Amino acid sequence: MSRGGKSKAEVHDKAQKLSEINPETVVGFKSGIIEFDRVLGGGLLSGSAVLLAGEPGIGKSTLILQAAEAYSRRGLNVLYITGEESVGQLKKRADRLAVMGKNLSVANLTSLEQIFSCLEENQNHIVIIDSIQTVSSDYFESPPGTIGQIRESAGRLIEKAKKDGFSLFLVGHVTKEGLVAGPKVLEHMVDAVLYFEGDSQHFYRLLRPVKNRYGSTFELGVFEMTVEGLREVENPSSFFLSDFGEMQRSGSVVAASCEGNRPILVEIQALVSSASYGTPQRVAGGIDNKRLALLLAILEKKIGIPMGGNDVFVSVAGGLKLTEPAIDLTLLLSIYSSLKDMPVDIATVIAGEVGLSGEVRPIGMAEQRINEAAKLGFKRIILPEQNLKGISEKNIEIIGVSSLERALETAF
Repeated sequence: MSRGGKSKAEVHDKAQKLSEINPETVVGFKSGIIEFDRVLGGGLLSGSAVLLAGEPGIGKSTLILQAAEAYSRRGLNVLYITGEESVGQLKKRADRLAVMGKNLSVANLTSLEQIFSCLEENQNHIVIIDSIQTVSSDYFESPPGTIGQIRESAGRLIEKAKKDGFSLFLVGHVTKEGLVAGPKVLEHMVDAVLYFEGDSQHFYRLLRPVKNRYGSTFELGVFEMTVEGLREVENPSSFFLSDFGEMQRSGSVVAASCEGNRPILVEIQALVSSASYGTPQRVAGGIDNKRLALLLAILEKKIGIPMGGNDVFVSVAGGLKLTEPAIDLTLLLSIYSSLKDMPVDIATVIAGEVGLSGEVRPIGMAEQRINEAAKLGFKRIILPEQNLKGISEKNIEIIGVSSLERALETAF
């Protein structure tokens, strides 16, 4: 028997034919925060459960409070359950963020049973639990934050959201290993998992979906942390190139990267110097170290440039982390530029994946990268030759290359 007195077999929905289900019965909520809605797949569906994860202090509570205010301004009833702050502390933060909270109710609760009582008292469209690690059930003797407590609390809250039709946000902390604190199963229980990340030394914050049953996981939301809270960054390329000067510098090249479905132009910097010790250093900031080692091996084997006696330091300006292989060519050209002390034309953008044989392989979203470069005033873009097929004429010079050697000749 369940806690409500009825078995699950007695309470269930009848099976329906998929063709007879009315899609209009599924209600979606939009916050009006474009970057937030984009990552959610265009909007928040009723009955859905979303996990917002991130390191402590990164700004999760700030983001979710601003989102709660945005939803409430659209006439939606929002319930904010805070287990880490008192109501007074939350009010002070709300005043700093200019959150009026007309349709926003708050409660300081950590008991799952008390939270359920609060849910019964109010009819809400959206419920926020900040954070799920603070919630515990009286049916378990273990302390809050343990595997049993998180699984039980999250499971029952998600079940309640599906039954009553409200949207549920669960805020969760991330450990040093980059995983959600608590059971990994929590990510499988929810409909969407959003990671809020950033560098404490920089003002930007990124919202990435790693799972989304109702939208794409290739989207990206960019925010800037200010005194008044988080501000949307509508043009990330301009934001990350804000420090890109007008003077040509060796080792500095602009890459046409793509984060999700949106192109972002970023500056990649490299510094190559003679190794002071027996073993040369390989230091990468914002780029995978193993990828850097692989590209250096290609440069040495296919171009004939010995790198064993040089220290190599590379970094993505602005602290952005890049994982896509389309930055390979930009990375190699920046290293070559620093090594030879020869700058690449400041009006040039580069994108391309480099294979183990030194060939430049085609990349995705080539036309979007070209449009972004042209929009920001760049005069030339170097791309894989195979990507030129079907590309219409643009207000920018487009150069195709098929090999790393050809790319070096073109860039310098």
